[in-house]
Amino acid sequence: MATFSIVFQNDEIIIVNKPNGVSVQGGVGISHPLDKELALQLGQPVHLVHRLDKETSGLLIVAKNAAAATKWTSLIGSKQVKKEYTAICVGHPLAGKNPCRVGQENLLRDVVFSHGKEQSAELFFTLESSAELEAEGQKVRLSLLRIRLGTGRMHQIRIQLAKVGAPLVADDQHGNFKMNKILRRLGMKKLCLAATKISLPLDGGTKEFSVPLPEHMQSALELAGLCE
Repeated sequence: MATFSIVFQNDEIIIVNKPNGVSVQGGVGISHPLDKELALQLGQPVHLVHRLDKETSGLLIVAKNAAAATKWTSLIGSKQVKKEYTAICVGHPLAGKNPCRVGQENLLRDVVFSHGKEQSAELFFTLESSAELEAEGQKVRLSLLRIRLGTGRMHQIRIQLAKVGAPLVADDQHGNFKMNKILRRLGMKKLCLAATKISLPLDGGTKEFSVPLPEHMQSALELAGLCE
C-alpha cells in the first residue's frame, strides 16, 4: 500500500502531495488509485473534489465527507481555490512571436478538444529561466515555467504548450516523442509537471500551501543547468 504525504488536514479536507504515476481514481486496469489507498491509510473514506493527471505530481484536495466534497467542489469551480503549477518544457512558448522575458506573465488563449467537444482555454505562464544543453550532437533548449489556469480543461497545460511548440518534457501523449527519446536517454523519463502551490479560503482568510518539486524534476533542472 502506498503512503501519501499529507500537507494539511482539518475536519473537512485533506491536502495530499500526490506522486507521479499514481492515478487519482480507480477504474478498469487501474491498480492502487489514490482514493482507495488514501482511504486505507486514513481508515476512513475520502471524496474527490478535483483531479490531477496520473503523471502529474503535486497538491490535491480530497474531502472527508460528502457534504465537504460538495462545498469544496463549488469553491474550486468558483475559482476561490487558486493553483499554481511548475513545468519544464522544450523550447519556450511564444519563441517565434513576442519573445518571452524572464519574470513576465504571458497569456495563451486557445481552443482545446476536451470531453468530446471544443472548449475555450486560457493559460497564464511566467518564464522563470531557460538554458540550452547538448544532447546527442544537438542543442536543446529547456525552460522552467510557472503556470496558472484561467480555465480547467483536461490535459490543458499539456495541450496548449504543445500547440505553441513548447511541449512538456516526457509528455509522449501530446508532446515531442522523438525529443523525449533523446531526453529519456539523459535521464528525463517522467512528465515534468507538478502542482506546487495552492491557496484556499480557510478560517476566515486565505492560506497558502506549497511543496518542493518532485525529485525527477529537480534532477531535470540540474541536467539542464536551470535554477529553481
